[in-house]
Amino acid sequence: MPTIYKIPQESSDYAESSAFVVGQISAIMENAIKSGWNRIFIHTNLKRGLPLENINKVAGPFVEAWALEQFEEIVGNLNNQYALINVEAGKRLDPFDIVLQFKRTHDNAGYISANVDVKATAEDIKTAGKSPNITSFARIRSEYVKDADYIFVVLSLKHRVYGERDAATGMTNGIMEVVAFAAYDLKYISAADLNYNPALGTGQLQIRDIHYVEIEMRTTWEFLQMLDAKFIRSQGKKVWLALARKYEWIKESK
Repeated sequence: MPTIYKIPQESSDYAESSAFVVGQISAIMENAIKSGWNRIFIHTNLKRGLPLENINKVAGPFVEAWALEQFEEIVGNLNNQYALINVEAGKRLDPFDIVLQFKRTHDNAGYISANVDVKATAEDIKTAGKSPNITSFARIRSEYVKDADYIFVVLSLKHRVYGERDAATGMTNGIMEVVAFAAYDLKYISAADLNYNPALGTGQLQIRDIHYVEIEMRTTWEFLQMLDAKFIRSQGKKVWLALARKYEWIKESK
C-alpha cells in the first residue's frame, strides 16, 4: 500500500512574514549591541575571576537570559518601532527558548508568532557552539505538520568574556559581552548546512557551522521532504515509517 503523506500548505505570505520576523529580531539585536546594552556583569568572590577557558559551558543560560530581557524591555513600550506586542520565555522541555509575537504592519487584525532558539557561541574559542543541536527531528517535523506557517528562528549570539579587577575588593569580576548575532528561519537553512545527528531520541537537527549559513527558499513540504531524506539515509525507511505512524504524519486507511 503506497504511503499517503499529510502535506502541509503554508500561507501565500509565509516568506514575507518570515522575512519580517527575522528582520525585526535582527534589528533589535543590532540596536542592543550598538547602544552598548550588550554586557552581562558576573560578580564572583574568585580572585582569579571566571575560568575563561571553560566559560562556554555556562555561557548559554546567561546569553539566553540577556536576549529575553532585550525583548521584554521593548515590549514594555506599547508603541515600540518593532511592532513587538508579546514576549514569553519557553518552558523547560520546549524546543524554543522564547516566543515572540509581532503585529502585522499591513493587516490591522493579524499577528505573527515566532519561536526563537537562542544559541551562544564564543568569539575567542573557535569550536565553542559552532555546530549546535537545534531540536528533535520528530518534534520539529510534527510542528510543521500541525502548522504549516510555523516559524522557528535560530538566533546565534556570539560573545566574548573578560575580567576586570575590583580595586576595593581585589576580586576579578567577569564581563560577558555579546558582540555579534545572526538570525535564520530554520525552514530556509540550506540542506548542506543542516545535518541529522542520530544521537538522542529520534535524532537532532544540527547546524554544520552556525557562523556560515546559506539560505535556500523552500516550501514547508519541501523542507519536510529534505528532513525525511536525511533521516532515512541515517536510520532507514522502516524506522521512519514507525515514527510517521506514531506521530500521524501519514494517512492510512482503517
